[in-house]
Amino acid sequence: MKTILSLLISVVALSGCAKKSEINNAPNSSDVYINPSSNYLALGDSYTVGQSIPLDQSFPYQLTKLLGADNPTIVAATGWTTANLINAIDQSGVLNKKYDFVTLLIGVNDQYQGISSTTYSSNFTKLLNTALALANNKAKRVFVLSIPDYSVTPYAASANRAEIAAQIDQFNAINKQIALSAGVNYLDITDISRKANDEPDLIAGDGLHPSAKMYGLWVQRLGPLVRSALSQ
Repeated sequence: MKTILSLLISVVALSGCAKKSEINNAPNSSDVYINPSSNYLALGDSYTVGQSIPLDQSFPYQLTKLLGADNPTIVAATGWTTANLINAIDQSGVLNKKYDFVTLLIGVNDQYQGISSTTYSSNFTKLLNTALALANNKAKRVFVLSIPDYSVTPYAASANRAEIAAQIDQFNAINKQIALSAGVNYLDITDISRKANDEPDLIAGDGLHPSAKMYGLWVQRLGPLVRSALSQ
């Protein structure tokens, strides 16, 4: 997965730096509204950055538009494993403040690089504990997203798709168990990613990453959960 592993660009506090959006597939922003000053931290990899589409079409930006909130703080990069994200958080400065809510989506590069499930479990647990601390230990303000399944993408056409899908399921079983044990929100978006097998417009032009349309489908599920958590 050269596209996932080749680019390591950290994006931190990118408020106001996104390109002008040409496509917006998120629901109407009038559907959900929160305090515009709400601070949102998105932790992850290429799926959080929105690789191969304009940044403001990524799911964190679509989410803040939906919620009527300020732009997110993002600590994510294409190619990052759980270990990379742990190191980046330590160096980013985000530990110096608290956030109204935090999303965490990480693991596809652990799977791709053949990192053991034991190591993934340990690293993911550490990251989730960090996310909880950054959300002021409010479990309902932390949202774990499942890992998308890239086996259905054109990029994986010559790969063992069944094996990739099985490994993604294994890693998702791990992050789900850890998330539910910690009492945080868990959002399964893997089923949406698998729709790309029949709906090619859910994949970006690189043949691997989600399109803005797919991110919009994620946000349709995530937005109401965030709204509910922030209203409590």
